[in-house]
Amino acid sequence: MAGTDEDAVAAADEALYVLTAVLLTPAKFPSVLGDDYPEACSALGLAPLADGYGLVLGQDGDGARWTVVVDDVSLVAVAIASWDCGMEYDLSPDERSVVAALPGWPLAVAVAAPGVPAPHDPDPEVADGPPLTPPDTSRWGPAQRRLGADEIALQWAIWREQIDDASFSNQASASDGSAEAAEKEVKDEDTEQDEHAAQDGQDGQVDGPDKHGGIRRVLAEARGYVEKPPPLGRVRSSFAPGDARTLRADGPGWSLVARTDDIAFVLLDAEPGEVLPVGRGPELPGLLEALEKMAVRPS
Repeated sequence: MAGTDEDAVAAADEALYVLTAVLLTPAKFPSVLGDDYPEACSALGLAPLADGYGLVLGQDGDGARWTVVVDDVSLVAVAIASWDCGMEYDLSPDERSVVAALPGWPLAVAVAAPGVPAPHDPDPEVADGPPLTPPDTSRWGPAQRRLGADEIALQWAIWREQIDDASFSNQASASDGSAEAAEKEVKDEDTEQDEHAAQDGQDGQVDGPDKHGGIRRVLAEARGYVEKPPPLGRVRSSFAPGDARTLRADGPGWSLVARTDDIAFVLLDAEPGEVLPVGRGPELPGLLEALEKMAVRPS
């Protein structure tokens, strides 16, 4: 496993000034690192353990960036919850819980420890392997698309206010028809893209006539997840007001955010910066219900 070199662990543990921490579990992981939990673990050279990890990001006494991976997930979860509530919490993982000390940070950190040199990569002689670096989010791509979906899930009410339900009233459901029919349409998409766009008002409850083919592909692949479970963490469920849940699903080139009692939003790698709403229609509620049943939930 990457980062288990004793010198690296000792260097990071000698005097680590903790700046922040995140969870890396099947139900909650930095989505910027991947579409699912195994992919996010792979980005750090970690095995996708069922219980997950806690990632502690900080600087050593020389200011070098380190990511300390611990298997005490509960400890990290308590620290994060305390910080979110504005409470102080001294996150000091026990040495026995340290799985790896990885040079660098896999995520962007906007703060720095006081009284030490500015954040920099550790000395190559101490670090075991190249330092971690945050994914490039300066241009539209998978990392930026997933961050956009994160923002929609976090600020659902703001995004929902921008959608007029009347815009869906004259359109049929984006998921109208059987899963088999949708899958066939996806296979024919390359040769029938123009026809799909022209028929948007017949089958697609989406905002914009040119987005129909991509929306249909996403919904077809999401249905496929129900029939054949995807890698762990591709479909996740989290809290929402009332009896609803917030659903998050990701796949090759797409992200979907939905409320089980409402509509969905889709983001596509092929549509830079676009947020595409999908109305409920007759079939979306059933799809969301099925995804909710198979989704990973925080423990």
